[in-house]
Amino acid sequence: MSAHGWIGVDFDGTLAKYDKWVAADHCGEPVPAMVERVKAWLAQGVSVKIFTARVSHDGSPKRLQDAELSRTAIVEWCKLHIGQELPVTNAK
Repeated sequence: MSAHGWIGVDFDGTLAKYDKWVAADHCGEPVPAMVERVKAWLAQGVSVKIFTARVSHDGSPKRLQDAELSRTAIVEWCKLHIGQELPVTNAK
């Protein structure tokens, strides 16, 4: 992988279980196979980012607040289940 390349992993339904929307700061339980895959990539030195629409916003105060709540929750989830903070983005 190039020095500037990275792998984007979708959060809801791929890395974390997702049944329905609960709240901006709610994260589902981990999907074990994907968590292990992400850990393996990281161990190989691959750059991994969480790719999710949860952190998109239209500039309105409510969406900005929800996006930040989601980003914080996902970062904490990553620390707990992956063992480190991962960047969270909605942009390529």
